[in-house]
Amino acid sequence: MRIAVPKEIKNNENRVALTPAGAQEFTKNGHQVFIQESAGLGSGFPDQAYKNAGATIIPTIEETYSKGEMIMKVKEPIEPEYSLIQENQLLFTYFHFASNKPLTEAMIKSKAICLAYETVEKEDKTLPLLIPMSEVAGRMSVQKGANYLEKPLGGRGILLGGVPGTLPAKVLILGGGIVGTQAAWMASGLGADVIILDVSLSRMRHLSTVMPKNVKTMMSNEFNIRHLIKNADLIIGAVLIPGAKAPHLITRDMLKEMLPGTVLVDVAVDQGGCIETCKPTTHEDPTYTIDGVLHYCVANMPGAVPYTSTLALTNATLPYAMELAQKGWQEACDKYPELHHGFNIIKGDIVYEAVAETFNLPYVPVSYYLNHH
Repeated sequence: MRIAVPKEIKNNENRVALTPAGAQEFTKNGHQVFIQESAGLGSGFPDQAYKNAGATIIPTIEETYSKGEMIMKVKEPIEPEYSLIQENQLLFTYFHFASNKPLTEAMIKSKAICLAYETVEKEDKTLPLLIPMSEVAGRMSVQKGANYLEKPLGGRGILLGGVPGTLPAKVLILGGGIVGTQAAWMASGLGADVIILDVSLSRMRHLSTVMPKNVKTMMSNEFNIRHLIKNADLIIGAVLIPGAKAPHLITRDMLKEMLPGTVLVDVAVDQGGCIETCKPTTHEDPTYTIDGVLHYCVANMPGAVPYTSTLALTNATLPYAMELAQKGWQEACDKYPELHHGFNIIKGDIVYEAVAETFNLPYVPVSYYLNHH
């Protein structure tokens, strides 16, 4: 198979979908790999490293797209890329369709096969290709939050862990999934007072057995949220409903209840955000303030630590990409049934129910395509 890797063109997106090590695995197995010039530079992988792995370096993004039967990316295609995508081309990347109608319409029109990292889902409901980036974003959310709590950056002027004789910061985490758990580890390790809110009792039981003593769990409901935000210094939104828009747990009117200089970090922003006043920002211009409350809502947080993120992501995606290359997308599902859920759009049809529902568009079960091969 011909695998093409374009350079990411989203603002400050330095990750790359394939490392030289991955390129070598493909070429070793008889596949051709085309990498757009300098695609790996932001992550610390020069063109020469790909050449040494047997890949071909392609000068332009247009030519890179034209070479590939499978296009591997990190972020969803953006407008300049829409016209480069060909019918029957397999696109393997993050899409987050539910929060992006123009992208959904463009991919339907392209008649390509869209396999979304974020909805590949195992039987136990885990999301193997979202987990590594959730881990990075969860850990970063605390790093960023601690930073923005500093007065010169617009925060309350409070040190996350405090010092003897002063109280540590209060960190409120909405959601006890991967992001919330990683955020709690970081915040508790820095000495903060942490509360995780979740709706699953079994999840909270698990968290209270594995977390240190400065992490408490509470049932997530509006009453508890309204009560806790009044004293929180850092609030982290870590809610995920796979493939669908995140619900708003913090509404506009709640900001008035918060202390001035409270910091909100919404990790769910690429699925619409779980904080109503959240809108996507970039690493270039990451924050804004509403009612005295600082919002940090960067939609590609892991893009700021591309070396770590690229390795973490490609460790997870490569086995699937290899199977797709060896067997084709229909047969690959035999070995990895979790790929079924990854297909969102196939040849102009929406095959992921949550996306069809979001935009009120017709839905075709993915089995229609998988059983007709």
